[in-house]
Amino acid sequence: MQKVTLERAKTLEPRFPNKSTGVFGGQSSGILNWNDIAYPHWYKIYKRLVGNYWQADEINMSSDVKQFPTLSEEEQDAYLKIIGLLSTLDAPQTRTALLISLYATDASVQSIMAVIAQQEAVHNESYSYVLSSVVSWNEQNESFQLGRTDELLMKRNELLTEQYNTFVENPTIENILKTLVYTSLLEGMFFYSGFAFFYNLARQNKMVGTSTMISYINRDELEHGRFITELFRATLAENPEHNNKEFIQWVYDHFHQSVELELEWSHYALAGVEGIDMDELDGYVKYRANKMLRMMGLEELYPEHVDNPMKWIRAYVDNVDGTKTDFFEQKSRQYTKTSDLNGFDDL
Repeated sequence: MQKVTLERAKTLEPRFPNKSTGVFGGQSSGILNWNDIAYPHWYKIYKRLVGNYWQADEINMSSDVKQFPTLSEEEQDAYLKIIGLLSTLDAPQTRTALLISLYATDASVQSIMAVIAQQEAVHNESYSYVLSSVVSWNEQNESFQLGRTDELLMKRNELLTEQYNTFVENPTIENILKTLVYTSLLEGMFFYSGFAFFYNLARQNKMVGTSTMISYINRDELEHGRFITELFRATLAENPEHNNKEFIQWVYDHFHQSVELELEWSHYALAGVEGIDMDELDGYVKYRANKMLRMMGLEELYPEHVDNPMKWIRAYVDNVDGTKTDFFEQKSRQYTKTSDLNGFDDL
């Protein structure tokens, strides 16, 4: 199969129709009429994303400032490591979202990715905000250095880093699909053991300001994950030559590798933290991987982990569910109806 390098989408091309003929490599004028787009239900996603607007400094951190010194050594260590992890993942998401939008020939995708990029920038700012509230500048800086100094964290992020950089160097449909796979993993699975840690603190009435901020980030990431999985499915459906056993096996292999790396990292970062059952956390990570695979239209990798083993997390944030349906074999109206069924359930 010939791998054609994509060109960046033209800003305006009046000879082409307003409704794009393809999400990547298609033809579009660049003029966006939300009432005339290829995937009409994406307007609802855009509206939900815009409705989630928030700013980090709206969150009162005064109680967290007093509580942080009272946390156990294990809790303080995990707090700093996980903020370091989250900042390492969210910082490049702003650039990745913008890069994907540069090659998108569907103006609705460009607009949605612009909102996602802005929200990822807010997320990264929020990590600076919470750390500046509770620790010294030197400790803040040390936490933000973990992504380039902690051997286990670098190992955990190596495959994602490699794929993101490959997309920069070689923007083909295949690499866009693979980047969307890793973005789905990031938005839907990589963050979640870290989120669980902060929610575990909150259920003990500790660091409630931080957990409130995390719940806002979590809500955003759920919407990002929903859209990225839909974009993956649309791209794969429009480029059926990539919908083959080799590529699907690549997806399963990289999901499996990512789960194993996440489990290794979680045991390292959360060792000795009171209230975290590591067996439950392992099941939760696999449960999240299964959920993202379903949203991508694929089979589950871990059939013994179809239910959430940490149901108490539901008290902190709702979740976007995904169902395994052959969406893109159906008409747009049927697709929209099916998408509407993908409502909120337990995290």
